[in-house]
Amino acid sequence: MTGNIFNSKGMRVGTLVGREIFDRHGTKLYDLKGINIYRVSGELVGHLSDASGSDKRLDKATDRLFT
Repeated sequence: MTGNIFNSKGMRVGTLVGREIFDRHGTKLYDLKGINIYRVSGELVGHLSDASGSDKRLDKATDRLFT
């Protein structure tokens, strides 16, 4: 699965490639399991508000992961 990740304001903040999440510069930040977002260390840090389709949206509380 490949797609873009948008924050709650509709701005593109990252990219999803398979089950890995990258920032806009291509640095791996997180892993995705279902709708849950995990640090590479395995710590749960947030979730996507919608897991359907190729483009994903963050809820407002999860926006902080990409600032």
